[in-house]
Amino acid sequence: MEPKTLITERLTLGGFAPGDADEVHAICQDPEIQRWTTVPSPYGRQDAEFFLNRVVPDGWRDDTEYSFAVRPREGGPVLAAVALHHPRSGTWEVGFWTAKEHRGRGYMTEAVLALADWAFTELRCTRLEWRAEVGNAGSRATAEKAGFAVEGVLRAALPNNGVLRDVWVGALLPSDLGLPCALPYPAATSRTQG
Repeated sequence: MEPKTLITERLTLGGFAPGDADEVHAICQDPEIQRWTTVPSPYGRQDAEFFLNRVVPDGWRDDTEYSFAVRPREGGPVLAAVALHHPRSGTWEVGFWTAKEHRGRGYMTEAVLALADWAFTELRCTRLEWRAEVGNAGSRATAEKAGFAVEGVLRAALPNNGVLRDVWVGALLPSDLGLPCALPYPAATSRTQG
């Protein structure tokens, strides 16, 4: 698939450029990003270049990961990154990080909702999953604000820095956003009638 651009009220979700390496490298120096995500730690300039020059284009080309740079709608610096990855049987997983100085403004919730709408309408996604290491309160708050139902804990489900970690898992369904599902889901109908 060719990279897409999504526009929200305040944001543009678009492609990363090779020239974003300095920004991505600087953002990923944040100990919180290195602690709670699976970016390499320590995060070197070569890691940013590998992400921008290999991971991002390979994911779009192979339809395995769709990564977006999140910027202000009027243009400007990278505020965050959001991606769909790990496709399986109509389900995609969302992942994200936000630059420290841009947290707490609702940007990521807005970006996740735009990505969810695109996944449900264009990719025919039937379930969007969110996973975060247990204790990552910021990620969980974003997921819950976006409407994800936290479904439980998966034990030893995330290898991170050589250690297996427990993760929270949640899901967002098309019906949660008032969108039709690509496949029938009788439980959604019974919930709205009950």
